[in-house]
Amino acid sequence: MARRRRAGSAKRQTEDHFTRKARREGFPARSVYKLQEIERKARLFRGGMKVLDLGASPGSWTLFAAKQVGPSGRVLSLDLKSPKTALPAHVEWRVGDAFTQPVEELGAPRSFDIVLSDMAPSTTGRRDLDQYRSFALFMRALELADSVLAPGGAFVGKLFQGSDFEQARQELRDRFEKVRVVQPPATRAESYEIFLVGQGYGCVDKP
Repeated sequence: MARRRRAGSAKRQTEDHFTRKARREGFPARSVYKLQEIERKARLFRGGMKVLDLGASPGSWTLFAAKQVGPSGRVLSLDLKSPKTALPAHVEWRVGDAFTQPVEELGAPRSFDIVLSDMAPSTTGRRDLDQYRSFALFMRALELADSVLAPGGAFVGKLFQGSDFEQARQELRDRFEKVRVVQPPATRAESYEIFLVGQGYGCVDKP
């Protein structure tokens, strides 16, 4: 029993470490370190890029993306909630639903270099249902990416691992030159979320 308590304590300390670090560095949530790890592995961002951030609240991914692309770039963020932090001038935040948001209001075809989606459903405690809803959000993000992503662009989407995982990965393989799966260290120990990353949109050699 003592060993189990120590393990639980260590997990809580790790979680507290990321939360405290985010607060010190001016981010509203620890989720920033998930995107930071994805960036370390995939090298998605460059100055001047245009980024669409779906499921952006409370704003950590938006702030990280804005810093990476710099003032010459642009970040458009969409969420059901308003931001919980001050945003730089090259960020536009819209309150709206990704399922009902008219695509043409997000931007013209080929107008974004990166589409990010940290969207997740409100969990019900039923893992199968939560996974189904997560997959639906993932596919909606990919649908929006198909409408606005420039050739060679990149996509990052969150997904709750489940029976739809292979289909989600194949959907990316059909569209992107390179696909990878990332589970960042900042992900909570009890979470079953993963991130699928696609790079080189439209650069797939079709048989």
